[in-house]
Parts: sequence; C-alpha cells; structure tokens
Amino acid sequence: MILILLGCFGKKVYHVKGTIIEIRMKSNEFLIHHDEIPGFMMAMTMPFKLADSLDINRFVIGDSLKFRLEIKEEKAFANSLQLLGKGTLPELVNIWDDEYTPLDIGEIFTDVTLLDLDSNEVAISTTDGKFRLISYIFTRCPMPSMCPAVISKNLYLAKIFKDEPNIEFILASFDYAYDTPSILKKTYGSLLEYNPNLKILSSTGHSNDILSLSGQSFVSFWGIEENDIGHTLRSVLIDPERRLMTTFDGTDWRPEAAERDIRNIMRAYNL
Repeated sequence: MILILLGCFGKKVYHVKGTIIEIRMKSNEFLIHHDEIPGFMMAMTMPFKLADSLDINRFVIGDSLKFRLEIKEEKAFANSLQLLGKGTLPELVNIWDDEYTPLDIGEIFTDVTLLDLDSNEVAISTTDGKFRLISYIFTRCPMPSMCPAVISKNLYLAKIFKDEPNIEFILASFDYAYDTPSILKKTYGSLLEYNPNLKILSSTGHSNDILSLSGQSFVSFWGIEENDIGHTLRSVLIDPERRLMTTFDGTDWRPEAAERDIRNIMRAYNL
C-alpha cells in the first residue's frame, strides 16, 4: 500500500514503492520505476535524489524498495529506504530509429510541426532567424524538481530576455496522448499573458514530430500509451538556422548560468 502523509512545516511526505532501474553515483540518485502514488503521481520511471545521510552503495539495480519521498518547496529527496527484495525490471525500448539520432553541436534540426494552445499548427521553422531554447515537459509530472522546475527556469529566462527580440523559449509537451492544446492552455495558458517570448506547444496528433524533435535533442520518453511514463530531461539552445548550440542537462542546471551561456553565444553572432 502507498500512503500519503502531510508533514509539519509545509513538508509533504509520500510513501513510495518501486524498483531501481539505474544507479547514478555522480548525482547521488536512483532511477526508479515506481507504483502509482494516489493523489500525487501516476506510475512512472524517474530519478530520485537520495538524502545525504543514505549510503548509495547499499543497493543494486533490480532491488525492490520502499521509501519516503520528502518534498519541501522545490526540493525532493528519497529517505528511509527499505529493501523489500528483488523487483521486476520493466522493458525499456528505444522508441526512435536512426532518423532520430541525437545531433552533435553544430548540426541542424529537422523542421517539425506542433500545435499552439489554440490548436494552430506551428512549424519550428516559423521562428528561424531567432535563437530558441527548447525544453520538454508534460502536465502529469508533479515533481517540483522536474517539469515544474524546468518551467520555472524558462520563466526566469523569458523575463530576463523580455526586451531581446532575437530569442524565444519553447516548452514542448511530449505527452501526445493527454496534453491536448486545451489541457495545456488550462494548465499553463496564464504564463503566456506576461511572457510574449514564451511558447507552449502540444504534440497531440504529431507524435512523429515530437519523436523527431526530442530524439535529435537526445531526450527520451516512453510509456505514453500505457500511462506509465518515463523520461529524461534536457533543454537545447538552437541558433537562427536551427543549429544545436548548447545543452542544459538533467534537473540541476542553474538559469543564471544558462543566461550567461546564452548571452555569450548570442554575442558571438553580434546579437
């Protein structure tokens, strides 16, 4: 059973059960395929940071465990891990072929078409001539350190660059089964009112387009049809001709550092 508790001082605590898929020593986290957390999150495969007091070496891939997911503000940690035995590893399938091979720096993105919040088709090439930071999200991700954090970082950058006409920020949902333009508009539409350089795009009816865009960005996702989603996180900066300029990987990149990198790249273009 998965229980949900509310801790003191605004800290939320969720009891979670799952299986370790990958151990990431450098970032002190496990990639875990976890059960549904009622009232909070669907079954999913995602990384969990470990509390500093935990010994990551106590566990191996395939371990089934239960733990406390402790969330306060934008920080989330797995704590009080208990080994339950061996779990069943899900089959993770490569969802793209050679057509979607990740690009190297300097290579050009294939043009794709997605939907804006009014269900109009929008090609990425529509804004050729501008730099674009493209990030990947989906509305069913409630973890504050993941999709919500990516959105917050984009909002920070959109505000910082609000008077710069040569760059825009794109949040593309890879959840083509659920994140229709109307769902995205209801969830995030208010963000656009004060951020004209921000775009939020749906991949509904355009699964091949989002597979192409994300695959070339070296972003993977799976389980959309089965409602058992897993995904990686990366944002990519492309230049006015859609060349890949730089990337911001995972969940820990700082928007202040990204701002500096973006300004340096734009300066090299005399912009």
